[in-house]
Amino acid sequence: MKFSTNWFNRLTDLKKLSLLILGLLMLLTGFLGQGLYTKVYGVNTTKEGFVYLPTNSQFKDVENLLRPFLKRVEPFVWLAEKKNYPNTIKAGKYLIAKGMNNNELINLLRSGQQTVVNLSFNNQHSLEKLAGRISTQIEADSSTLVAHFTDKAFLSSNGFSKNTALAMYLPNTYQCYWNISAVAFRDRMLAEYNRFWNPERLQQAKALNLSNIEVITLAAIVQKETTVLSERPIVAGLYLNRLKRHWPLQADPTVIFALRASTGKETPIRRVLTKDLGIRSPYNTYLHKGLPPGPIAMPDISAIDAVLQPTEHDYFYMCASVTDIGKHVFSKRISEHNRNAVKYQSWLNKQGIKR
Repeated sequence: MKFSTNWFNRLTDLKKLSLLILGLLMLLTGFLGQGLYTKVYGVNTTKEGFVYLPTNSQFKDVENLLRPFLKRVEPFVWLAEKKNYPNTIKAGKYLIAKGMNNNELINLLRSGQQTVVNLSFNNQHSLEKLAGRISTQIEADSSTLVAHFTDKAFLSSNGFSKNTALAMYLPNTYQCYWNISAVAFRDRMLAEYNRFWNPERLQQAKALNLSNIEVITLAAIVQKETTVLSERPIVAGLYLNRLKRHWPLQADPTVIFALRASTGKETPIRRVLTKDLGIRSPYNTYLHKGLPPGPIAMPDISAIDAVLQPTEHDYFYMCASVTDIGKHVFSKRISEHNRNAVKYQSWLNKQGIKR
C-alpha cells in the first residue's frame, strides 16, 4: 500500500508536536516539582535566635513572631497549613537555628520541643521582689505570681503564713519551661523545699529545737550580719547561744528591716542609731525575745547550713571589726563587747557615716 507524501508529512508534524508538548509538560512538571521542593526543603531561616510563643497563641501571632527569622513567609504559611500546624500550636520558648527549612521549623514547633530555661534567683527581700525576678524569666507576670505565692489556702495547707511564705523559696538555679504557669512554678518550689529538707537536715533542726522555718528565719539574720562564709557558722552559734539563754537576739538587721517596713522604702542604712532600737515592731529583736515572726530576707543555702551546723563556742556578742573590714570580732563578755563597740562607733564617726 502506498501512502501519499502529504499524509506522511502531516504524521511527521503530529509526532513533532506531540514530542514538543511532552517536553513542555516535563519541563513544567520539573519547574513545579522544584518549586514544591523549595517550599518544603529549601533554606528559609536567616538567623539564629529564640522565639517565645505565648499561651493561646493564634497562627497569625506565630507568623508575626517568626517573620524576622524567615526569608519568605508565604512558603512557611503554605506548608504550615498543609501540615495542620495552625490547629496544633504549642506555647513555649523555641530556638530557631539559621538555615532551617520550613519542614524542620514546623516539625520543631509542632513537637513542642522547646528550650529549657535555667531559671535562677538569689536573695530576694520579699515575695513581690521574687515575683519580679521570676517574671523576667518565664511567661507568668509578677502580679499573677504574687497572687499564687500569697494564696491563703495554699499557705495554710502547707504550714506557712504570710510572714513565713518567703521561707519556701530557696535561692538556686532550676530548670523549667518558659510557659510554666504561676501555680506550677509555686508548686515546683514547694517540691524543691520539701526535697531540701531531707531526713538529715530535719534531724539537725530537731537537735537545735528549731523548726524548718525557724532555721530559715535565723539563717536570714545570719546572712544579713555577714557576707563572709567562714563567719556564718560562728554567728549562727552566737545567736543560738542567746536563744538557749532566753536572751533577746539584739540583731541589728532585724531593726533595719523594721525601719524599712515602717517607711516602705529601701533606703540604705549603714548605721543603726540608739533611737532605732526602740522601734515598735514584732521584728525588733532588741524589744522582743526569740526569733522574729518570719524571715527578714531570703537566705541562701550556705546560711541555712551554717545554722544547721553551727560552730560551738561561748560567744554572746559580736561587733564589726575596724581593722579587718567586712569581718567581725566576737566576745564572751559584755565588757569586752562594749570596748569593741566604742572602737567601731569612733571609726564610723571618722568615716562620716551618720546613717
